Amino acid sequence: MLRFVVLCCILAVAAAGPPVVKTRAQIQNYKIALEKSREDDGLTLEERMAAHPEMNAWANSGKYQGDIVLDDELIEDMVEEFSTGSRMAYTRANTRWPQATAVYEFGAGEFNLDQQRFILNVMTRLSERTCVRFRVRNANDRNFVRITGRATGCYAHVGFSANRGIHTLNLARSNPGQGCLNFVVIAHEWYHALGFFHMQSTYNRDTYVRIHWENIQQGMSHNFDRYDSSIVSNLGLPYEYGSSMHYGTHFFSSNGRPTLSTTRQYNGVLGQTSVITGFDIWRLSRHYNCPGAWSADVMEKARTTLYVPTEEGDLIEHTVDSPLIDELELFEDTKFEEEDQN
Repeated sequence: MLRFVVLCCILAVAAAGPPVVKTRAQIQNYKIALEKSREDDGLTLEERMAAHPEMNAWANSGKYQGDIVLDDELIEDMVEEFSTGSRMAYTRANTRWPQATAVYEFGAGEFNLDQQRFILNVMTRLSERTCVRFRVRNANDRNFVRITGRATGCYAHVGFSANRGIHTLNLARSNPGQGCLNFVVIAHEWYHALGFFHMQSTYNRDTYVRIHWENIQQGMSHNFDRYDSSIVSNLGLPYEYGSSMHYGTHFFSSNGRPTLSTTRQYNGVLGQTSVITGFDIWRLSRHYNCPGAWSADVMEKARTTLYVPTEEGDLIEHTVDSPLIDELELFEDTKFEEEDQN
């Protein structure tokens, strides 16, 4: 579950499967799919979960890649890249929040006191382990995250934009600890707001996962786009299956078969919402250049640490034996061929 960062510049999507040359119909369908991800389809998260229980709350939220809110400018860039197949870079503003401080406000009447406290507690726990800070919006703040509780799901804009004004972060209301108010899901949406896309869309993902395009729901293949290395950075950290930012194996499946599988031995859960890993924490620290985030000692700590939320909202540090992904055994291609035929 690697959270690679939106690197201060560009958004050119490199889809890893479809052909380079696109027909006019393909281009139009791609644009329609991106635009549709911004619309309210009239479904609640509860209804989507009933229809697709194999997906978790953030993946089931009806946006691009499940929970990413797109801007007009970003869609235009993505469609142009898709149509040309080029790796052009589209200059964009720095996506880090200035002074490593995200400005926020709760939408009026969106959450009760217990729900607000739980959300704020997640933000506090992230601040305790990184140099990222959160500050309540004041009258002079034009750019800020508005935290809302619409029933449609859990989703957010990616990163800071000086031209955006209100940055969306929605968490469908529920009891603290459940649904979108799961501790790790809240952290996941804040990772988007702080500048991260999903792990499996990083540029070198095809070394670690295989996308089963034939099992993906019609019109949903864009959710498996990947980004060029000029767009995102892995920050010198390994690809991580266990990251809270990684897709699950059956997200957007049309037939109950996997849409994504690992190319290396992995016995854990993909798409988990139970823990925040050490690499999750230190990717955030590196993205914001926190003191000490690039030291060798930090790498070793990240490699052997999990942060486990408690029912009370604490984040308990656990030391584990968690080998780097590069130490795992590479599967033989024949194994995948056998699985695909079953």
